[in-house]
Amino acid sequence: MSTFQTPQYTIVELLNKAQCGELQLPDFQRPYRWDDERIRSLLVTILRGHPMGVIMTLKTGGHNVRFKPRPITGIGHEGLKEPELLLLDGQQRTTSMVQALTGDGVVDTEDARHHKLRRRYFVDVVKALGDVREQEDAVVSLPDSGIVTGNIGRDVVLDVTTEEKQHAAGLMPATVLFDSARCFAWMMGYQQGAPERMAVTQQFLSTVAQSVQTYKVSAIELDKDISKDAVATVFEKVNTGGLRLDVFELLTATFAGDGAYFKETGEDFRLAEDWARTEEVLHKYPVLKEMRSTDFLMAVSVLITLSKRRTALAAGKTGKQVPQTSARREDILSMSLDDYRTWAPQLREALPRVARHLRDLHIHESRGIPYSSQVVSLMIVTTLLGERAEEHAVRARLNQWFWCGVLGELYGSTITTQLAKDAEQLPDWSLAKSSTTPEAIIRASFAESRLGSLRSRQSAAYKGLYALIMAQQTPVKDWMLDQKLDFQSYDELQVDIHHVFPKKWCEDNAIEYWRRESIINKTPLAKKTNIRLRGDSPAVYIDRLDAKGLSAEQVDAQIATHAIDPAFLRAGDFDGYFQDRRRRLVDLIESAMGKSVVRDWDVDSESTDAPANFNEPAASTGGVSIGGEPTPDRTL
Repeated sequence: MSTFQTPQYTIVELLNKAQCGELQLPDFQRPYRWDDERIRSLLVTILRGHPMGVIMTLKTGGHNVRFKPRPITGIGHEGLKEPELLLLDGQQRTTSMVQALTGDGVVDTEDARHHKLRRRYFVDVVKALGDVREQEDAVVSLPDSGIVTGNIGRDVVLDVTTEEKQHAAGLMPATVLFDSARCFAWMMGYQQGAPERMAVTQQFLSTVAQSVQTYKVSAIELDKDISKDAVATVFEKVNTGGLRLDVFELLTATFAGDGAYFKETGEDFRLAEDWARTEEVLHKYPVLKEMRSTDFLMAVSVLITLSKRRTALAAGKTGKQVPQTSARREDILSMSLDDYRTWAPQLREALPRVARHLRDLHIHESRGIPYSSQVVSLMIVTTLLGERAEEHAVRARLNQWFWCGVLGELYGSTITTQLAKDAEQLPDWSLAKSSTTPEAIIRASFAESRLGSLRSRQSAAYKGLYALIMAQQTPVKDWMLDQKLDFQSYDELQVDIHHVFPKKWCEDNAIEYWRRESIINKTPLAKKTNIRLRGDSPAVYIDRLDAKGLSAEQVDAQIATHAIDPAFLRAGDFDGYFQDRRRRLVDLIESAMGKSVVRDWDVDSESTDAPANFNEPAASTGGVSIGGEPTPDRTL
């Protein structure tokens, strides 16, 4: 059975539907934004009888899709009918025609430099009868006043403020052209007292006016029972504006059209306002400030579908009777407002706990998050656990899962399935109610050779290991300032990851690029401390650190907190340092993941160019499947 029809409308029919309210916009449509030249070009297209492209509408009254409607821009709300059609594609063209061809014909638009304008459009009756080049200039854009001036406003160049002046200039208002009776009367006035214009009048009425007034706009009309996800997909395929319609915009319109909520409260539900409340919480925590609305909706979807799944299982249902836990687009779009209002506040309430957890893992800023998708999972699990998420034993298990996900690099591709599994498996396991190890921990694996290719923040494991160095049980200290590197000092000291054997020293001593830039040769330090190191050998800069008032033993103890043997630094022994630090980092990783590292390091390769398995892989996205692109990070 077909889910669409292909009617055609004359422009007059289309304008009438818009003016009476039969044709309206769904609330997710973006604001009108066409500039002056695009509007003029559209009118030229109609004047020539060329196709303007297909518009797409959706019949209202269906059970699957109920969007809140709003009138097309330029049409008032008073006295409008309930919409029979919602305009999915063709908003800019239709709005341009409604404003330019009805009422006073004044359009609020802008020029190519985005300066605001108020314009009216006129048709040059002589040029409209000319060749292609003349027709291109036949539609004229004028100020809404109808007066064009020159000489800094001193001289009137053109005045079409009255019909008589329009006749004299041969410029017909575009609003007149599409009304056959008004067009005929205007042309009679145009030729009155000017017999030489009679031929122009006859030709204009029989060709231009006739063609324009019968011009047909092709449409695709979607059936009212089409699914919401299908509407979104179709919209994105045909949207001439080239802007992706995300689930947040669709749900905004859906929730605003919820009749039960309106009946209960007397107002529409505004998803944007609810998201603003969530943003207030997110912006209190720098580590969460980049969280997107689509990430939040994915988490809500998992919570809703997991709740329904648990209810079905508790009722003894089996097979297809049991819904799947899901964060897929279609499941997000199908969530009800009641379900959203149940779970969104609980998720929002869990955000401070999530931020504290990330802080304790020494992830202090949004760019330090290895995978934003794994944070979505952490949000879900923290919501399900409530206050128990911060109990010591529970936190320890969640930490193991987190490091397995980061260092095992499990969350770098489409992860909707992983979000569902985490939600189903992690809560009971973290509470020791289940002895079944979560799949993420089982799958996680780290190869020792990977340390040779972790060289920049493009890698999630690089970010993770940087945080893990600071998250050891023994507090990590700065080498010169004798301060712990924790959430209180991180910003104050401007902590970042820096070379242990400085870049310049490595270059001067022919240290291979891959070893120089490896995470093995990096550690977190305060900005002032890194400046103090300069480009010298550790054997040189440690003397400067000793001279800052700390004893050599104190400096050595602080260096040791970074999983570094200070003896190699004092000796300026890069090779010895590199092998020893690698082993120490492996121990650190094994402790965090709770499982053995694959020992595949080739010691013989250390004096040559990096082998193939040391090459930096492509940047991991770290993003959720319906979210945005990853933010590129600078190399350190």
